[in-house]
Amino acid sequence: MKICPNCHNPIDDNAAFCVHCGTAVENAAAQNQTPQNPQQPPVNPQQNPPVVPPQPPVVPPQGQQQYYGPQYAQPIVDPYDHTSEFDAKDISDNKVYAMAVYLLGAVGIIVALLAAGKSPYASFHVRQGLKFTIIEALALIVSLVLVWTLIVPIAYAIFSVALFVCKIIAFFQICGGKAKEPYIIRAFSFLK
Repeated sequence: MKICPNCHNPIDDNAAFCVHCGTAVENAAAQNQTPQNPQQPPVNPQQNPPVVPPQPPVVPPQGQQQYYGPQYAQPIVDPYDHTSEFDAKDISDNKVYAMAVYLLGAVGIIVALLAAGKSPYASFHVRQGLKFTIIEALALIVSLVLVWTLIVPIAYAIFSVALFVCKIIAFFQICGGKAKEPYIIRAFSFLK
């Protein structure tokens, strides 16, 4: 093992660059094994382009979007997160009405429509609450039609619990001032 002259981290004996900081490292083993020939013509840089060392990881400032990969500065964007589309004052003023949509069901939808009808943030969550109501009604109808199979009502009960958990997650996202499409609901493309 060699030691990098720049960051002093151990690196492989055959490495041309330090994997930690990207500094070019002379390969002593290869130089000792290869005799130097003074009659060789000089190397043309256009025939052998220089090797570019890997770049150090990009670390975003605190509170900014997260990045992944040491060499790739591509932001991770959640396509279901619509928080940036709403004004911060609108979110803080109408957060309680948006919470009511998920906690009170149809009654919460009516309360949010009456109390914060002109708020884009509350309207977003009212649409999500209506999607929950539609999915719950469709699942109930299928369960009632196929009640004789016994497995469909059991599947309906499990699905209802999953929807309830998604409502709780959406409630806590609202507590954080987010506007995300709930997990199970966004899978139903006919509701978009």
